[in-house]
Amino acid sequence: MEERKARAASEGWLGEIEGIDRTLQCLRDKRADALRLTRITRQVDLGMPAISTGR
Repeated sequence: MEERKARAASEGWLGEIEGIDRTLQCLRDKRADALRLTRITRQVDLGMPAISTGR
């Protein structure tokens, strides 16, 4: 990705540079959200319910 950004800069492709920067920022945000959610939603073992035979 860095090579592509460097080429875009050397060619003067400002839109391409902006697109790369936005993509990288979206990926960083998504990763941060995923890490935040794993800290918030911890699984809790509730065990297995007992089955009543009804007798």
